[in-house]
Amino acid sequence: MSRNTTPDPAAATVAGILPAQAIEALTRAGAIRPASPYAADQIQPASLDLRLGKRAFRVRTSFLPGAARRVSTCIEAFAFHQIDLRAGAVLETGCVYIAELQEALSLPADLSAGANPKSSTGRIDVFTRVITDHAIAFDQVEAGYAGPLYAEISPRTFPVLVRTGSRLSQIRFRRGEVRLRDVELAGLHARTPLVSAAAPSFQGGVAVSVDLAGFDGLIGYRAKRHTGLVNVDAPGAHRSADFWEPLAADGSGMLILDPGQFYILASKESVVVPPDHAAEMVPFDPLVGEFRVHYAGFFDPGFGYAEAGGSGARAVLEVRSRDVPFLLEDGQIVGRLVYERMAEVPATLYGAGAGSNYQAQGLKLSKHFV
Repeated sequence: MSRNTTPDPAAATVAGILPAQAIEALTRAGAIRPASPYAADQIQPASLDLRLGKRAFRVRTSFLPGAARRVSTCIEAFAFHQIDLRAGAVLETGCVYIAELQEALSLPADLSAGANPKSSTGRIDVFTRVITDHAIAFDQVEAGYAGPLYAEISPRTFPVLVRTGSRLSQIRFRRGEVRLRDVELAGLHARTPLVSAAAPSFQGGVAVSVDLAGFDGLIGYRAKRHTGLVNVDAPGAHRSADFWEPLAADGSGMLILDPGQFYILASKESVVVPPDHAAEMVPFDPLVGEFRVHYAGFFDPGFGYAEAGGSGARAVLEVRSRDVPFLLEDGQIVGRLVYERMAEVPATLYGAGAGSNYQAQGLKLSKHFV
C-alpha cells in the first residue's frame, strides 16, 4: 500500500476526532486532495462530505479488493459498463455501482479515517460505503493511506438520480483510540445527560430504544415500492405521499417488521452530543434482533444540544428486517450510541451552520420530501 510517512505540520497532534478547522488545515497541507474546490457546506463540524466524481461503473458484485489489489483492478474484472455522471444518471434498485470520488487522500502516518452514509442517504434507503485501494474492510481508511477513494452504491427501495458532485457519504478523521469506555460514558452522562432515559444503559455504548407510542398520531413511515425517482440533489422536491405510507399509532405499542421492507422510525429518547464529543450509532446489534437499524450513523458535535438549538432531538432510525418478520415493541432497545472525544471543539456546532437539516428533529423523513 502506498503510504505517506511524513507528519502533517498543519494538523494538531492531540488524539481525537478532527473538527472542521482541522479538516481545512489537512486540505491546505495536501493530506486531503479534492479534484475541485469544496462546496460551501461540504465540511461539517466533525466530518467531510464526499462528492461523486465523473464516472461510475455498474458491477456484477460487491467486493473488497484485499491487501494485494487496487479498486481499479476489481472494476476491470467485474464492471458491466461505465456511466458518465456529469449530466446525471439513474441508479436502479437491486444493482451495485462503484463510483469514483472527487476526494483523494494522502494521510499522515498517525491519522486514520472512517466513513458512513450521510443522514439523507440512509433515509432514502441507499446503501453506500467507501472503499480504498488494498482495503480489507469497508468504510475504514488505514492510517497513512495515500490514494483514491471510491463509493459502492446500491439503492434498495427507490431508484435515485445522481450526478458529479452529489454527496452520499461522509468521512471522519481520527487520531488515536478515543472511543469512550462504559464507565467514561456514565461519567459524561452525569455531567451532560446524553439521553433522556430515566435509567440509561451503558454497555458498549448508550442504549437507544424505539418510540412506538407515536408522534402526532404516527409511529413511523414504511417505504412504498415501485415509486418514481428520488433526485438526491433536490431537497423538498418530492411529495412524501408518493414514496411513503404513514403508519398510524393504534395504541398497541407494537409493530411487526415485514422482511425486506424499509421503515423510518424514531428513538424514544432525545439524544445529546456535547460540543467536545462526536457520536455514532452502532448499525446492527445481533443481541437485539434480526434487523438492521441506522444505516447512517454519524452524529456531529452539538446534535441535540440546547445551546445549538437542538433541545429534544431524537435519533431517526432507518430500520430493515432481515429474513423473517420481527416484532418491535415500544421502548425496545434497537441500537447503541458510541461516543468519541474530539481533538478540538468545532468552530461551528451542528445546528449552527449550513447543512444542519435535522437539528431538533422528531420523526422526520429525509430533506428530499415535503
